[in-house]
Amino acid sequence: MNVMASSFLDKLQSAVTRADAAESELRKEIAARLKTIESDRMFAYRRLNLMRAVAEGVVAAESEEIAIANSLGVLRSKLGWSSDSEPRQAVLSNFAPVGKAVFLSLAPPEAEAPEADVIATLTQFENWYAEKHGTPFWILFENYIRETPVVDF
Repeated sequence: MNVMASSFLDKLQSAVTRADAAESELRKEIAARLKTIESDRMFAYRRLNLMRAVAEGVVAAESEEIAIANSLGVLRSKLGWSSDSEPRQAVLSNFAPVGKAVFLSLAPPEAEAPEADVIATLTQFENWYAEKHGTPFWILFENYIRETPVVDF
């Protein structure tokens, strides 16, 4: 092979190497973006399902206190929390304003009562959780809860 042939082959090989690298980089970017989109979708469904259940638990409440208790009961149930701990109490106490906002949003409008912004209140809770724990709140719903077999004696 003469010098001229090897020179153009080297250039073509360099082009192949660059194209391979560009494709590999794009595939990594696509995989990362897809992971983010999948996570966003999962969290959106979890958010909707939890808040739908909270609204169902709050709608019949006769008072704000009962509404908040119902919303916390729904959260405990959805997370499978049958016992308390300090971190769980912190989550519940920070979620209470969400239950209150849901109650106020479902209550008949009163002239002097401010309109409740459920989504903003939920976002504040989510931000608090993320700052406190370094992970999104919705990750808690990924914990597998082992079912306890029912045994009759």
